[in-house]
Amino acid sequence: QVHLAESGGGEVEAGGSLTLSCVISGNILSINAVNWYRQAPGKERELVAGLTRGGSTNYADGVQDRFTISRPNAQNTVLLQMTDLKPEDTAVYLCNAGPLIATTTPYDYWGQGTQVTVSS
Repeated sequence: QVHLAESGGGEVEAGGSLTLSCVISGNILSINAVNWYRQAPGKERELVAGLTRGGSTNYADGVQDRFTISRPNAQNTVLLQMTDLKPEDTAVYLCNAGPLIATTTPYDYWGQGTQVTVSS
């Protein structure tokens, strides 16, 4: 079993920054990739960024120049650094862990999500 715990969401003004954290516990050796997804009210869930155990990354269009996914020294923590936030970035951000980057599978684990609200 794997448990994911997100933190770092909040409300910021447009142009501001936030850093989301996903702490992964349990059988982390079974995880090859960690992804951040987001879901806004009335919209489908969409990929934001992904990171493999080997360091490969994948970003959605529109965030590549503003968001950075990384795994700092702690092996079980993945960060999503978000800069120049826009109102359209408002959503619940969900951490996902599983075998594939940028692709959900039935074998994935999900966190509860953290709310990001960007005001204009």
